[in-house]
Amino acid sequence: MIAGRPAKNGTVGPAKTPMYNLTEETADDWWEVEALYDTCFAPGREALSSYRLREGVPRVGPLSLVARDADGIVSGAVRYWPVRVGEHHALLLGPIAVHPTRQGEGLGGQLIQQSLGAARALGWTRVLLVGDAPYYQRFGFHPITTVQMPPPTNPDRILAQALKPGAWDGLEGPVTRAAPNP
Repeated sequence: MIAGRPAKNGTVGPAKTPMYNLTEETADDWWEVEALYDTCFAPGREALSSYRLREGVPRVGPLSLVARDADGIVSGAVRYWPVRVGEHHALLLGPIAVHPTRQGEGLGGQLIQQSLGAARALGWTRVLLVGDAPYYQRFGFHPITTVQMPPPTNPDRILAQALKPGAWDGLEGPVTRAAPNP
């Protein structure tokens, strides 16, 4: 990525950002996406408590996206899973990853924004994730203290977003596995 280039007037112009093709993840993408997650996350990532919510449950296909660069190489990916809070449906965002050589180009933001837009269009009303608040707050996520992820999740890292105003109002309790259904 070129950080900036001199414009005709001597100022630094906007950075060029690589173009990515964001598409729904297919079965053919699985190995490449898993290799990306292995590259980006510590060994044993599947031992995390959020993986217990994903076991045996199909991901939400239309929201699980793969970003390929101009050469067709997987540079980023995001997956979503259906969960429940009591009798209410929600989405669990994650994992999301951008290849280390592509970080800082805004690709993670593209994946999040496009997938959240698709979630709204499909009628989903609420999303959860486990992550760093300073990063995810720019996309509308905020800490939520009324729901509990399976232990040993740090409760300070549980973040939520209402895709419809008031969608999280009054919801509390443990997050459990669910079959897909907005």
